[in-house]
Amino acid sequence: MKPKFRAVGMQAAVALFLLTAGSFVAYAEMLLRKFGSISTVQAFKEFGVISPQWHKYAGEFIAFTHKIGSWYLPVLVGVPLLFLLHYLVIGPKSFSHKGQPIPFYGAFTRFLHWAVAILFSTVVVTGLMVLYAKALGGGSLILTARTLHLLCGYGFAVVAIPLFLIWLKDMLPAPYDIKWLFMAGGYLSKDVKEVPAGKFNLGQKMWFWLAFAGGAVMVYTGYYISSLSLQPEILTGYLKIHLILGLFIVALFITHLYMSLFAIKGSLSSMISGYKWEDEVRVLHSRMLKKS
Repeated sequence: MKPKFRAVGMQAAVALFLLTAGSFVAYAEMLLRKFGSISTVQAFKEFGVISPQWHKYAGEFIAFTHKIGSWYLPVLVGVPLLFLLHYLVIGPKSFSHKGQPIPFYGAFTRFLHWAVAILFSTVVVTGLMVLYAKALGGGSLILTARTLHLLCGYGFAVVAIPLFLIWLKDMLPAPYDIKWLFMAGGYLSKDVKEVPAGKFNLGQKMWFWLAFAGGAVMVYTGYYISSLSLQPEILTGYLKIHLILGLFIVALFITHLYMSLFAIKGSLSSMISGYKWEDEVRVLHSRMLKKS
C-alpha cells in the first residue's frame, strides 16, 4: 500500500473510531442519568419500585458483593508478591538488541493497542474502586469511578473489535504452544534459550482470549447491570458472572503488566517503536523467523 493511501486509511479509521466512540459515550451518559447521585446498592434497592420481587434478591446481591470483595484480596496481594519473588530470584530476561530490527506492530495496531490498554486499565481500576466503595469512603470519588467504569467499558467495546480482527490469526492455537506450556515459556529459568512461539506465545494468547472474549461478556453483563432492564433474579446472576469473571481478568491483567514492564527488559519499547530486535525475536518468537 502506498504511503498516501495508508495515511488516508489511517485518518479514516481514526475518524470512524472517534465518531463511534462518541455515540457510545452519549448513550452511556443517558444510562448514568438513571442512577443520578445515589449509590449503586441504593439504585438496585429502588429497582423494587419497578419489580416487587427485588426485595427477595437484594440481600443476596449485597451479601455476594461483600463476599467477592474478600476473594479479590488474595489476587491483588498474592499475585504481585509472587511476581516480586520471581523478579528477585530469577530476574528479567535481557537481550543485547543486536542484529536487525524486525517490524512487529504497525502504526494502526499500536494506536489501537494503546487505546485498548488505557480503556481496559481504567475499567479494571475503577471496577475495583466500586467494589471497595465502602472502604474508600464512597461519595463523589466512587461516583466518578462508576462513571468512568461505564464510559470506558463502552469505549473498550468499540476499540477492541478492530484489534481483535487484526490479531485473530496470530492468536489461534498452534501445536508448539504445548511445548511452550511445559517450558513455562522459559520464565522459570535464568538461562536465555530458544522457546517455541510465533508472533505471540501461549501466555499472550491466553490473555488475548480472556481479555477479548471475557471482555465481551463483561460488557454484556455490565450493560444490563447498569441499565437495570432485566428481572432482579437475572440481574443477580449477571452480577455474579461479572464479578467472578472479573477476578480472573484482574489476575491475568497483573500478569500482563509484569510481563510487559519487568519480565523482559525493553519489551515495552516494541509497542512504541513497532520493532523488536533480532536476538530477542530469535529466542522468544523463534517460529516466526523459521516461517520467514
